[in-house]
Formats: sequence, C-alpha cells, structure tokens
Amino acid sequence: MELQQLRYVIAVAETNSFTRAAERCLVVQSALSHQIARLERELGARLFERTSRRVRLTPAGAAFLPAARQCLDAAERAAAEVAAAVGEVRGRLAVGLIPTVAAVDIPGALREFRERYPHVRIGLRVGASEDLVEQVKQGAIDVAFLGLPTTARPQGVAAHELARDRLVAVVAPDHPLAGEPAVSLRRLSSEEFVDLPAGTAGRAQSDQAFSAAGLSRDVAFEVSTADFMARLVGQGLAIAMLPSAYVPQLTGVTTIEVTDAPARVEYVIWSPAGRPPAATAFLAILDIPAVSGTD
Repeated sequence: MELQQLRYVIAVAETNSFTRAAERCLVVQSALSHQIARLERELGARLFERTSRRVRLTPAGAAFLPAARQCLDAAERAAAEVAAAVGEVRGRLAVGLIPTVAAVDIPGALREFRERYPHVRIGLRVGASEDLVEQVKQGAIDVAFLGLPTTARPQGVAAHELARDRLVAVVAPDHPLAGEPAVSLRRLSSEEFVDLPAGTAGRAQSDQAFSAAGLSRDVAFEVSTADFMARLVGQGLAIAMLPSAYVPQLTGVTTIEVTDAPARVEYVIWSPAGRPPAATAFLAILDIPAVSGTD
C-alpha cells in the first residue's frame, strides 16, 4: 500500500468524482483509477461504487477511509518533523475559522507565513465554532479560531484567549433606529432578526442575552454567514447582532451600540496532543505562546 494510493482514495471520497480527484491530485484520471483499482485488489474489496451518474464509498470504503486519513497524516507529520529538525518548515497547515473572526488579521498572518515558509501547503475551512472544535479533536484541522459566549470555553482542546468583544446592533441606514446613539435589548426585542442557525455558538451569544433579560425575539431569517446577514439587513428585511470588531468590514449598514449587549470571547485552539511544526510556526507569527490552557 502506497501513500499516493491513500491520497487518491481520500480525494475521490471528498470530491465524489474520479475526474475532480485527478484534477486535485494533478494526475491524469486513468493513472488515478489504475492505482485505486490496484489498491482494491490488494485489499480484496471494492472501495467505491461507480455508476455513470455518481461515485460513492462502499461500506468497505467507509471503514477504510478514517485509517487512510490517519496513515497519510502520520506520514506527512513525520516528514514535517524531519524537515523541522534540520531547520525547515514543510508539510501542511490546516486552519479553521469562523466567518466573523476579528481578533486576528488572518489574511495578513497567512501572507507573512507564506513569505517565510513557501513550502507549506495551506488549507482554510470556514465553519461554526462547535464544528471547528470537533475537527481539531479529529486532527482534520491544526489550528482554529473561534467565537464563543462568555459562559463557554472550548472543551477537549488546547486553547488561548485572543480577545473579548461586545455585540452591536446592525440595521439598514434608513431604519428608524439608525439615528440612535444606543439602544437596549428590550427596544430591539420588538424587531425581526436575521441570525445564525439555532444551536450554534454564534447564535447562542444573542439568545442567552435576551433570555437572561427575560425577553424573547423573532428570528425571521437563519443564515450561515455574517456577510449574507448584512445583505439582508441592508435590504431592510431584518436587523442583526454582530461583534463590534467585525462590523467595520461591512458596507451598506449602520451600527448602534447596545447598552446591555451580549459579549463573546475569541479563542485560538489546537490539539492537546501537540502542534505540527507548521502550526507552531504560524502561531509564532501571531505571538501565541507554545503552551495554553486545556479543558
């Protein structure tokens, strides 16, 4: 069993396509298909069901995939450790982040990192805080940037607090509240809101604040990204609550201070089992200490 075969299997599983997998792996499709067929013969089981319309994992393939990922990851980490021992940083860096991260200039940090370590392959994943925590635990992501209510802390990972922030109200420029210097949660509770999906950490920040104040609100729209929230707000369809450090990036909306606003904490997290050299080098650019708290 060769590492290249594992890469091909993972690529097909993630793209559900031999064609797209070959494009990702920079090989011709016939070579990729040949290597996967060879691996299937070695294993004595088919890993994929192939039809003219789709490709999907067989039960055997689904059982094989986690081990394949672990094996490939271990090999890549080993190579990266060897390179680090002779003063080079290589391998991969998988970074996860919430859409509203504001405590760190991620693009700027990545630019500096890329200039210093051009041989590192970088992958970015945007998602909800709770999903990013699970991906760090599983080893799919090396470093992640989260935003959580002040009542929560990342569990099962190493974490470093980056910053604390308060949410502000975001309304259309012609909204009746747009000229107000500040409003209360009680005043906002009569408005229709756009927010992140129920159950997410980003949504919990506002939900908990309204609940603690004994108030309810109408979330008329649920969306998965803050920029689309702002687009709905700009059309006058609803108002939103977003971190004050993030909203300067938005256009076409007006922000208002909230006197009893909910707060959130931004964290950077990584696996308590340790950080690969590329992740350590990336966090060093951000002046993140090598050791932080673990819950």
